[in-house]
Amino acid sequence: MRILHTMIRVGDLQRSIDFYTQIMGMRVLRTSENPEYEYSLVFLGYSDEQTGSVIELTYNWGTDKYDHGNAFGHIAIGVDNVAKMCNEIKQAGGKVIRDAGPVKGGTTIIAFVEDPDGYKLELIQNDQAHQALGH
Repeated sequence: MRILHTMIRVGDLQRSIDFYTQIMGMRVLRTSENPEYEYSLVFLGYSDEQTGSVIELTYNWGTDKYDHGNAFGHIAIGVDNVAKMCNEIKQAGGKVIRDAGPVKGGTTIIAFVEDPDGYKLELIQNDQAHQALGH
């Protein structure tokens, strides 16, 4: 068994596609439109769905924002250099909400980014990713 994807609802599909492709470096893997039930799906990732987990963006036509509640935490993404990635995200117009630095109570280098809909993405230094568990 393996995790296939994480689905998040978005209020502006193109804005979210632009963020995940142009700022986070993912690529669109497939799209789907369902006119009968008025929704669109876009699957994005760093590798194909057969070899890696991906993000599913769900756009319910006519809904431009959602209440996230307080249960969802974040999506973690391993990167080679967290500080460099934060700078690239800032330069591309993305929102870094916690700059690169050690996790509280530890030494693993992390940062947090926020997507256009307010979902949190945690960037974790690849060579330290296994240490970040339990933060």
